[in-house]
Amino acid sequence: MKDFLKIIVEQKKKEVAVAKKKYPEKFFPQKRLENRKKRPFFDNLAKPGKYGINIIAEIKRASPSKGIIKKDLDPEKTAIAYERGNAAAISVLTDREFFHGDNNDLILAGKASSLPFLRKDFLISSYQIYESLYIGADAILLIAKILSRQQLKDYLNLAKELDLDALVEINSKEDLDAAFYADAKLIGINNRNLNSFETDIQTSKNLISQLESDQVAVCASGIKNSSDIVQCVNAGLYNFLIGESIVRSKNPVDFLINLQKETQVKTDEQNI
Repeated sequence: MKDFLKIIVEQKKKEVAVAKKKYPEKFFPQKRLENRKKRPFFDNLAKPGKYGINIIAEIKRASPSKGIIKKDLDPEKTAIAYERGNAAAISVLTDREFFHGDNNDLILAGKASSLPFLRKDFLISSYQIYESLYIGADAILLIAKILSRQQLKDYLNLAKELDLDALVEINSKEDLDAAFYADAKLIGINNRNLNSFETDIQTSKNLISQLESDQVAVCASGIKNSSDIVQCVNAGLYNFLIGESIVRSKNPVDFLINLQKETQVKTDEQNI
């Protein structure tokens, strides 16, 4: 079994080194940053939405575990569809080597939709945080497993300085302890083990109970239908990051709306 995470991080180190030489931070146009209008990523997830849940819909072409999901994905049309489908926010995978994404996907999608955008990538350098701001992200993903506790804390502080929200991803109690140390408020519980890429939604159900009252949780990976969501809702979750299931659907708008309505009906039935 390959250690996917180790392979990805090593590749990311090489990419960042090349990017720094080609586009040093000083070349990021200051005017573009000053004119930026941040969209409310954290605020959109702070409480349940219209149907009792919030969905962060993901723009995702491929993954190491599933291969090509949708080769001809159009980021602009997809972002528009996600907004019409009542998504609370949009996640864009920008990793090229393993997920076939691109920074330009986020730039194009960001122009097409008024929703807040999460840049989903493997951030291992402060350079990437500045880069995220430059390409139009409203929030960044910080993966606890690939950062030291001090790095996580420093990157969260930098994100705050730049007015970027940060979703701190965890998969274990050890990751959660690092999030506590860094004073993270938005916690993404990834049901996928990034070393093996195996998925188990029990991970979210186990970890949600260990969060502090002022932390907001997002359940990610392995969510295929309303039954999966209801299981997690019963455990106390109401934010869900969903990629593959939506991307593979024939009509993302209908898929999103129906998923939210079905979840509401099933949770209401349980409460009768």
